[in-house]
Amino acid sequence: MDLFSRSWTALRTAVAELSDEDFARPSGCTGWLVRDLVCHLVIDAQDVLITLVTPAGTEPTRDAVTYWNVAGTPPTGDDPLDALTVRLAAAYEEPWLLRFHLDDVGSAAGRAAELADPGLRVSTRDEVLTAGDYLSAYVLEWTLHHLDLVAHLPGAAGPPVEGLRRSRELLEAIAGAAFPASFSDKDALLVGTGRRAPTGTERAELGEQAARLPLVLG
Repeated sequence: MDLFSRSWTALRTAVAELSDEDFARPSGCTGWLVRDLVCHLVIDAQDVLITLVTPAGTEPTRDAVTYWNVAGTPPTGDDPLDALTVRLAAAYEEPWLLRFHLDDVGSAAGRAAELADPGLRVSTRDEVLTAGDYLSAYVLEWTLHHLDLVAHLPGAAGPPVEGLRRSRELLEAIAGAAFPASFSDKDALLVGTGRRAPTGTERAELGEQAARLPLVLG
């Protein structure tokens, strides 16, 4: 729960420190500018709020690892929902409006997470998780999107070290195999999720595991 808060706070702080010009730069998400990614974060924050106030009365069907649906094909940016995010982001017109909305909804999502009982069963995407598992899964979401946010912003602060470490652990559990010890946590996440291609040396170190990558999480 604490790691969710630290990762989310770091990501929102990074957005707050962006210049207006930064919003028009590309992000690490294919087809999205930084402004599109920030708009997606607003939607993510709304999802957190909705999920934490949607209790379930049945046993959990997913946990922090099995929460994720895994595909093998990276997104192209042409998905209708991705395209809708781009149109919504453009509708804000001014970067300060996006900053304000993320700060407003994002702060509420952060407070809701701090108040949540980790053992509470909640429902999302027609599945049931404990609140603790749901928020743990979102550490990976926040960390990956923090990397996306700063992908083309040299000098911008990246995600917390402990968030990178925990996200690597989650991704390795999803993959069913550990990444080579020579991979930094950041590189394991970028290569593992297809955000960049492995170098020749990295591919050799991955061995047979390279054929099972990337893991496209949804």
